[in-house]
Amino acid sequence: MPEDVEMSDSQPQPAAATASAVAAAAEVSAVQHLKEIASVIEAGSLTKEARRISRAVRLTVALRRRLAARDVAAFLAFALPHSSEAFARLSSLVPKEDGSEMDVDSAAPAAQVSIKHGLPEIEIYCYLLLLIFLVDNKKYDEAKACACAIIARLKNLNRRTVDVLASRIYAYYSYVHELTNSLGEIRGTLLALHRMATLHHDELGQETLLNLLLRNYLHYNLYDQAEKLRSKAPRFEAHSNQQFCRYLFYLGKIRSIQLEYTDAKESLLQAARKAPTTARGFRVQCDKWAIIVRLLLGEIPERTVFMQKGMKAALTPYFELTNAVRVGDLELFRAVAEKFASTFSTDRTHNLIVRLRHNVIRTGLRNISISYSRISLADIAKKLRLDSDNPVADAESIVAKAIRDGAIDATIDHGNGWMVSKEAGDVYSTNEPQITFNSRIAFCLNMHNEAVKALRFPPNSHKEKESAEKRRERLQQEEELAKHMAEDDDDDF
Repeated sequence: MPEDVEMSDSQPQPAAATASAVAAAAEVSAVQHLKEIASVIEAGSLTKEARRISRAVRLTVALRRRLAARDVAAFLAFALPHSSEAFARLSSLVPKEDGSEMDVDSAAPAAQVSIKHGLPEIEIYCYLLLLIFLVDNKKYDEAKACACAIIARLKNLNRRTVDVLASRIYAYYSYVHELTNSLGEIRGTLLALHRMATLHHDELGQETLLNLLLRNYLHYNLYDQAEKLRSKAPRFEAHSNQQFCRYLFYLGKIRSIQLEYTDAKESLLQAARKAPTTARGFRVQCDKWAIIVRLLLGEIPERTVFMQKGMKAALTPYFELTNAVRVGDLELFRAVAEKFASTFSTDRTHNLIVRLRHNVIRTGLRNISISYSRISLADIAKKLRLDSDNPVADAESIVAKAIRDGAIDATIDHGNGWMVSKEAGDVYSTNEPQITFNSRIAFCLNMHNEAVKALRFPPNSHKEKESAEKRRERLQQEEELAKHMAEDDDDDF
């Protein structure tokens, strides 16, 4: 009986042991996943297949939220020789956790994973893993030191299997310096890395570094330098859809500042269309700039643009701005610009919104010319709410410029101070419908061509196709030869 009582008293202890075992199993699971990713990188390094390295990076992104400091430390001890310089440097940057350390390898599952030490890809991956972990845990100073160390290491490597890892490291290197407000310090380093990637024919690194340099220049409003770099950089087929979307976005921003609104609109809409649905923040930024550019072109975006799922709150200031431009109310436009001034400054669209004032006036003038066959310049100044010293003279110059640009079809009676509007003609008697249909057809054809270019085929499919064609030709030649020989035999008989 006493033994039974002792067993009943000791029942809570197995429950506590079970909880600790579950925690240990979860921790071991993260380390085991990292070991499997390392084995994928090793296979890609030995077979020189960059797609395996890309797969390892995707697996790491999916695992990053589950990582703890002891997981990273355990993986570094597994992947790097303890006597190596990389292990000493990276181990010193791993944050220390409170509490007793756990020997993770002792509780590892039966299926052990082993890798070959000394591979540059494994070393670079360890740097990347620690860099991602430090950024996720907001250890920006340690992440900055880690990024600088790995950039120095990458300058001595020229392996195509490292290019995928290097492109991710370049992005985090720039991101960490942007978070610490030191983005201008690394511009020379990024230029040197871009030159090195060009010499090594690293096209993925080239497009990544080009986007980082464009972002660096645009961060400090250096649009002319950004355009010079973009125009002189080597051009090649895009390898990453994400990098191509970023390039289109930066190109649209540059074009909009340089008053090339048509090209800017095309680039921004294409970037928003190509962006993944999960990249909601990026698509919001593309839509914000595209809305402003379309307003500067005299277009009014559809209401569905502002009502997209998850974007309604972010696009509310631009919806009210669009409404003010559509109505042509200059006073309402000023009120909206002042109300959301901080939002527009944060989005860096304030300079473009200042340019919209002329479009608001032109829209209001167009509405006036449609409503009135004849109206005095003084009434036009009142309706447009011009607050200058001589509003009548300003109204006259605005009307004259609108007539010259073709915005309105009217004449000015200078003697009586009137604007006389002409009767509206049939739009189908002009070339405007043809131009509109032509632009739509060109858009559809461009989308079709891009879709064809984006098609992916299995490796060596062209070789298999060629061999099949050769086999078919050989069989056809044999059939023709047999038929010819049969005809010769018939002739002999």
